Amino acid sequence: MVAAASRKSVTKHRSESDMIANQSVRWDKKMSNNCATALLVYTMLQIFMVVGFIESKGMSIAPYFGLVLLVAIIIPICRKYEKKWEAMNQSSMSSQSIAARFRKDQVTLWLLAGGLPFLFIAIIKAVGSIL
Repeated sequence: MVAAASRKSVTKHRSESDMIANQSVRWDKKMSNNCATALLVYTMLQIFMVVGFIESKGMSIAPYFGLVLLVAIIIPICRKYEKKWEAMNQSSMSSQSIAARFRKDQVTLWLLAGGLPFLFIAIIKAVGSIL
């Protein structure tokens, strides 16, 4: 009987501590870290993949302006995610629904950061084959 009561109090204590731990997660900081890392990966892909591709094709300066445009596009997108999660951090949603939304935004952010440079290469190839 004492063991059963002990297990119940341990289970209750664990669930309370889990709730406190989930509430203390700084989702805005996690998204900010994801944005910063995604920007670094995005920039490295731009430098090594796209610039290497452009230089090997001997194209004009126009693709370089495209690179500047891509950087100008991704930074506001990352900032939008950061602002969204700053507001979301103060919401009263359950930790499970916040975690699900975080994962969705995280996947979208990383798909953009990883996919845009390759999409840009495909566009350069298409334009290069037409011209």
